[in-house]
Amino acid sequence: MTVMQTTAGTLGPDATGHATGTDICSTPPRRHPRPDGQDRYTISEVVAFTGLTAHTLRWYERIGLMSHIDRSHTGQRRYSNGDLDWLDFVGKLRMTGMPVADMVRYAEMVREGESTYLDRRELLESTRRDVLTRIAELQDTVAVLDRKISFYGDAGRAREEEGNR
Repeated sequence: MTVMQTTAGTLGPDATGHATGTDICSTPPRRHPRPDGQDRYTISEVVAFTGLTAHTLRWYERIGLMSHIDRSHTGQRRYSNGDLDWLDFVGKLRMTGMPVADMVRYAEMVREGESTYLDRRELLESTRRDVLTRIAELQDTVAVLDRKISFYGDAGRAREEEGNR
């Protein structure tokens, strides 16, 4: 079972409105480069797919943000489609501005299982509130920029009109 999956169906509705057993952590996962069962990606392949560095991937594993990564018979890391999904979700959490410590705490709660659903939900709701606050601040900033752009556009047109007189 990957970090993105759960064992019981209580999280999200399927097309028929019934609960599913998959933890819907982000937008629908993008298509994987390889089908399940053939998904043993090297670290360099994951770097190419995700844009993360090998150093970052190793660091995520070291701090507990990534669960156990399989290894080849020679000891090289081998990532799965589930690992790619998790990295996609972590990327979304990073975009929210969530501190790394909270991301690690979330990953630990996922590994602990269903008993942490409420705590996970509270952490994500808190993060969502923070994101909405930042969005409102950015919208206000865009409005200020729009006013300034309009002012300079009007001033430029006025100068052109004076020059044409």
